[in-house]
Amino acid sequence: MKISALLLLCLIVTGSWQSRPEMPSLHEQVGIQTDEIFEKLIKIRRDFHSYPELAGKEVRTQKIIAEYLKDLGMEVDTTIYGHSVVGILHGSKPGRNVAWRSDMDALASNFPDKVDFSSKVNGVQQGCGHDIHMAIGLGIAEILAKNKESINGTMYFIFQPEEETFVGAKEMIAHGLFSKIHPDEIYGLHITPLPVGQIMVKPNEMYAYQKGVRINLKNNLSKEEGADLAKLIYNSLSRFQPNTKPWKIQHIIDPESGLINPNTIYKDYLIMDEQFRIYSEKNELFLETYLYETNQSNLQKIIPKIKRLIGETKYKNQLLSVSYTQENPTIMNAKKLTNGAINTLNQIYGPDLITPDYGQVPYFNDDFSYFQQEIPGVYFFLGGSNFGKGIIAMNHAPNFNVDEESIRVGVRSFSSLMLERLKNKR
Repeated sequence: MKISALLLLCLIVTGSWQSRPEMPSLHEQVGIQTDEIFEKLIKIRRDFHSYPELAGKEVRTQKIIAEYLKDLGMEVDTTIYGHSVVGILHGSKPGRNVAWRSDMDALASNFPDKVDFSSKVNGVQQGCGHDIHMAIGLGIAEILAKNKESINGTMYFIFQPEEETFVGAKEMIAHGLFSKIHPDEIYGLHITPLPVGQIMVKPNEMYAYQKGVRINLKNNLSKEEGADLAKLIYNSLSRFQPNTKPWKIQHIIDPESGLINPNTIYKDYLIMDEQFRIYSEKNELFLETYLYETNQSNLQKIIPKIKRLIGETKYKNQLLSVSYTQENPTIMNAKKLTNGAINTLNQIYGPDLITPDYGQVPYFNDDFSYFQQEIPGVYFFLGGSNFGKGIIAMNHAPNFNVDEESIRVGVRSFSSLMLERLKNKR
């Protein structure tokens, strides 16, 4: 009887153990939670899209974000600069401090906006995808708040105004952002025309270096002569692979010539805006253009080369000066953090999520680079296109549109990454 009773007890215990459902892992839980809040995030993204606000005017946007973060139980600071918002989530234990940045402002634009939730503000649109960025930032904040007990250290959510004018990040820093919060590392993203479901990243530069150039000449030159000189400079300075056109930005997603190909046309180039601005002012003639250079070490050689070119022409005695008029920094991903992020995401979500990047994008840039000058950071390209549905997420272009599934991909992937970074003690 005793043996039979013991055997029966063992069978009961074993059976109950086997019938108990297996608990999802932390990152499986992140996926479940992302699905649960996905429709809410779509709704808030569409609200941001319908009521866009230009740089410096993000009043309504700031209020919505601040209330959302407060409802998650976070500390919220809206006093640092302009219409910025910083949410602070303290984990259950001491640990690393990590920041996530989302930009807020919209563009002045009258391009077609063929969605049911199109802009209700005349001449203003979310034509660069910052509405998607904010929705993802709020989604990551909610997922991490739901998993607060798994967090060591502190997570900061920086919602930054005035990115389009390249002002917001610099001013937040100047107004004491990093004296109020103390992140060890910072992360951010930008929606791109890559296919939805893909994330692209690499160490070092993601964009080309953008410089504004001004050539100042005596005004006894005509505008026609200035145009001839501009053509000479354009032809002499431009550098790119034979039979390629890296100024054609639409090819960045081409599998043969785009960023994912080791032989991409978007590496080792110097391209310029061919149409120089030529104007007279105060008895002087000015030629202005923008150039895009992939190699930082070449930047200091460009102005001397322009002076030398003009010095070899009949206009050499007309030259007054050559200078850079705009010298914004470019995105510079920290090598160790970037490689670590790639490895982490590959381990959690498999090798198909991260797409290789072999080039540098011209024309665009991001003032996230100012944050990276202060602390190590990683900036990702997130796919937003769905070619089968005719959705092309080409920023600043007519009919710019984004597949909202990118919100799910962004929230799930980067919530997991942030949770892993907060666990990391290095």
